[in-house]
Amino acid sequence: MESAILKTENLSAYYGNNRVVKSVTLPFYERKITVVMGPSGCGKSTFIRCLNRMHELVPGARVEGRVYLRNEDVYAMDPTIVRRKIGMVFQKPNPFPTMSIYDNVIAGYKLTGIKLKKSEADRIVETSLRQAALWDEVKDFLHKRGTFLSGGQQQRLCIARALAMEPEVLLLDEPTSALDPVATARIEELMEELSKTVTIVLVTHNIAQASRISHYTAFFYMGELVEFGPTERVFTVPRDRRTEEYLVGKFG
Repeated sequence: MESAILKTENLSAYYGNNRVVKSVTLPFYERKITVVMGPSGCGKSTFIRCLNRMHELVPGARVEGRVYLRNEDVYAMDPTIVRRKIGMVFQKPNPFPTMSIYDNVIAGYKLTGIKLKKSEADRIVETSLRQAALWDEVKDFLHKRGTFLSGGQQQRLCIARALAMEPEVLLLDEPTSALDPVATARIEELMEELSKTVTIVLVTHNIAQASRISHYTAFFYMGELVEFGPTERVFTVPRDRRTEEYLVGKFG
């Protein structure tokens, strides 16, 4: 059996008294892409925000259960360290508008007060942009604002920003939903390449995308984990009627 770098045990998430994620136990295997899918409002985004302690930033939000990164309880760690080890990219590209491309990539260091020598910053910027398949497109404009890039380039810049912190896990919340098909294909290729070195958790409602690029699939419905397994098995012989109905488009 492959080793789980990240796992949840009986994880529940609340907004006030409203429980939106219900006792989810789920492993994430190292250097694999696990897709979390399900209809809108089923708790997917809330669930992955619990993995790097973003959920608790919402007033009135709380979590029960456990999240382990390499057998260490994430909720017993400093949240700043958790978010370095478990990076996140959101649905809409969100480069810092007043910052250059260069400064966007190393923003995580600046925001956490980590001082970098110029040579080290240069190395991190180039490495991260290369990992995000963006270096050749922007290397001559590093000191221009990130917002002058196209939507797809901005999203790859956000991926570079997350990669600059050298995370072990990358959470991607619908990273292509605001992009056109060409930019989407680029990001999918990028995810496949990155999964050779980083563990990826991808939230998507795009069933075709899930089947194309993920190794494992977790299907959520109404805050519950309905089914989990290798993507090929879940898509060809789902064990739960709700999974099957979702995959054939009966609801979404």
